[in-house]
Amino acid sequence: MKIGMLVFPDITATDYVAPADLLVRIPGASLSLVWKHTDPIRTELGWEFRATRAMADCPQFDMLVVPGGPGVAALFEDRETVDFLARQGRGARWVVGICTGPLLLGVAGLLEGYEATCHWASHELLAMVGATPRDQRVVVDRNRITGAGVTSGIDCALRAIAQATDDDTARAIQLFAEYDPQPPFDSGAPAKAPAHIVEAARARVAGVVAERRAILARIGRTAPVAA
Repeated sequence: MKIGMLVFPDITATDYVAPADLLVRIPGASLSLVWKHTDPIRTELGWEFRATRAMADCPQFDMLVVPGGPGVAALFEDRETVDFLARQGRGARWVVGICTGPLLLGVAGLLEGYEATCHWASHELLAMVGATPRDQRVVVDRNRITGAGVTSGIDCALRAIAQATDDDTARAIQLFAEYDPQPPFDSGAPAKAPAHIVEAARARVAGVVAERRAILARIGRTAPVAA
């Protein structure tokens, strides 16, 4: 199984590192971190890393994975990236989006008519890219698998592993990772967190969400609709 995961400047590290570490453990799988080049790029926190494969050098992937992060908005109008995703998505057996990655998949026409989720702060924007929003941690609609914010990428990856292989393979990889969440606080979603914390969090990201909304409104449905 050939897995291609898009990476890009200002990506959220957990969005790509955690799912990649699990997905590559599918027996017989290979995983490429894909960007326009393999020169150094930086996460949103400034950590330097490199893609392992350039877009122009990619085969058709069996599974296409798009994580999220602040840098995703700049890609909404990046024709090279959008065309690459649309082309790969048409041929992939599985299309996976994590955090705000589903918005970029939608811009590429890959979520038209599909149920999907994404990070809670941008969840309202899913309808603008042709998806039917669902307020769930992971949503599976046919061969589209989407996860909500950041750490949900682990859950999303395990669901993708189960869909692409079988439940026992996913269970074995979960056991290897000792993924047995026992969070110290039950405030990982807006419905659970105290109201004042939710309000402050929404205020902090309001500008970023507004920028994404404005770009999506400007470009409309100009992206190709993938079959």
